[in-house]
Amino acid sequence: MYSILLLVISVFGGFLGALLGLGGGVIVVSALTLFFGVDIRYAIAASLISIIATSSGAAASFLKDHLTNLRLAVLLEVGTVFGAIAGFFISSYIQSKWLFFLFGGFLLFSAISMLKKKGDSRAEVNHPWSEKLNLGGKFNNEVGELVHYHVANVPLGLFVMFFAGIFSALLGIGSGIFKVMAMDGAMKIPMKISSATSNFMIGVTATASAGAYLMKGDIRPEIACPVSLGIIIGSFVGARVMPKMPADKIRKIFVVVLVAVAIQMVMKGFKA
Repeated sequence: MYSILLLVISVFGGFLGALLGLGGGVIVVSALTLFFGVDIRYAIAASLISIIATSSGAAASFLKDHLTNLRLAVLLEVGTVFGAIAGFFISSYIQSKWLFFLFGGFLLFSAISMLKKKGDSRAEVNHPWSEKLNLGGKFNNEVGELVHYHVANVPLGLFVMFFAGIFSALLGIGSGIFKVMAMDGAMKIPMKISSATSNFMIGVTATASAGAYLMKGDIRPEIACPVSLGIIIGSFVGARVMPKMPADKIRKIFVVVLVAVAIQMVMKGFKA
């Protein structure tokens, strides 16, 4: 019964993860710690494995729909991988209750930032680095219109991605929230491109962290296996639904998920 319930929650987490570019870690970590009483470090380790599964399940569909910006993803991964390695070393010196507070505070900050924003940001011109590396692109929106977009503030995006990698290792969320915010806000890339590109990137970031947690013995197969299976199923469905949804709806779902989970995690921190 335990495994079946965990599987169902993971399917839901994978669906939201693919839809929003979060990796499903937000749902998985919260469910494991709040409902199943799993130690947050084991939950983070299982979440990192599930994030790799989410990325694998959604990436193929998004690539087929030309929503993933591969050039941009490869560039930004330089910052996230170094951040993930730094986050692993930092995690050994932080108590569990502070991880809850950090997780909750980060999510609340993200929700407020996203709530203030209306519609897609669109860069009017490419940053010089974007121009040289040909980072701009095009995609078909939900009504089939061809949309061209530019990429702004590339150095700022790389800087933010370093901290996204740190959050990935500390919180086991794949740092998808941070990545979507960076691309959507700082780099002014359309929400759908940000979500799809984040889905592609989180697998690489999580892999860098998961190997370290495996060496520490924090990955429990009885937790990671049903979670990964559910995440793969959910992410496949979410990747099919996302291209057909308006960007504003995706943003609203994003904010609701963040606020609900943030409140729960802060409360858990007080009880720890």
